[in-house]
Amino acid sequence: MHATTKFAGNESSVAVTLAVDLAKDVFELAFADAVGRIVERKRLKRGPFAQCLVNRAPLSIVMEACGSAHAWARRFMRLGHSVKLLPAQHVRPYVRRNKTDRADAAGLLEAARCGDIRPVPVKTTAQQGTQGLHRIREHHKAERTAAINTVRGLLREFGLAIPAGAGSVRPAVLQALEDGDNDIPMDLRHALAGMLERIASCQQAMADIEKQLADITKCDLRSQRLMAASGVGLITATAMSAGIGDFTRFPSGRHLASALGLTPREYSSGGSRKLGRISKRGDVYLRTLLIHGARSALISACLARKRGLPLDRTQQWALALAERKGHNKAVVALANKTVRSYGPPSPRREL
Repeated sequence: MHATTKFAGNESSVAVTLAVDLAKDVFELAFADAVGRIVERKRLKRGPFAQCLVNRAPLSIVMEACGSAHAWARRFMRLGHSVKLLPAQHVRPYVRRNKTDRADAAGLLEAARCGDIRPVPVKTTAQQGTQGLHRIREHHKAERTAAINTVRGLLREFGLAIPAGAGSVRPAVLQALEDGDNDIPMDLRHALAGMLERIASCQQAMADIEKQLADITKCDLRSQRLMAASGVGLITATAMSAGIGDFTRFPSGRHLASALGLTPREYSSGGSRKLGRISKRGDVYLRTLLIHGARSALISACLARKRGLPLDRTQQWALALAERKGHNKAVVALANKTVRSYGPPSPRREL
């Protein structure tokens, strides 16, 4: 499939911007001149699309930050073009009328002209590789959790209850398999033994990935800096380093916390201002890790206070907030405070 459309009256216009609507097999291209008028359209399959910009003058390429966008961006940058990746949720309002590939490409050109939309940095292969390790680890964790729940449910049908916690599953199942007085059939005993092997295999796979992440951290100064904070460990540090990249691209730490959805959602109009729950925008995985890490840090502060150990200023603040607002709100506030410490300091407002 190779379709090219040129518009009459624009033959003298020179294309300086290219909007690409990415897809798996068919790509929609819209070339625009300096004032934003579309002067040429193309609809190409993967092979011709990969070669269409090889010998072309440098262009400003605009794409949505979606699947395969970073790989294409790196490829076009090696050819001398400049690439801008825009968040997909911010491009959608610029698509007029019905959604088509042509309309999406035109909407990208309009969104690129908006200076308030912050582009997404192009990730390196190392960053994407680290994120891939995290996704595989989550896959193994989900498979392990499903296997554990299956084993618990099956044994409960025979009157055997396993205590809470993943660490208590294997000893309880082995004890049930060795007990010849229970009613578990022999065929099911063999199947349960296979489930234990699957659980152990998933745990080993997760441990292997964590070793790889630890090796990556040895060469990643940003991850080492992140791990210095309370409630941030190997998993959270490497995920943030790969997912966010350069923290200095945010104007302040507040902008970084807002990008991760850790700031209140606002409903304001006129003189009325209302702040609600956190917005939950941004990367769900990163926000989950940060909140779980903050919960662990707050629990550690509670235990330290019970034991009479000295507390730092952050722990004292978090404990006082938990007494006033509740444990869960204090956890989210502590996660917000941790993220804000990574970004540049907020500019002071003039009185």
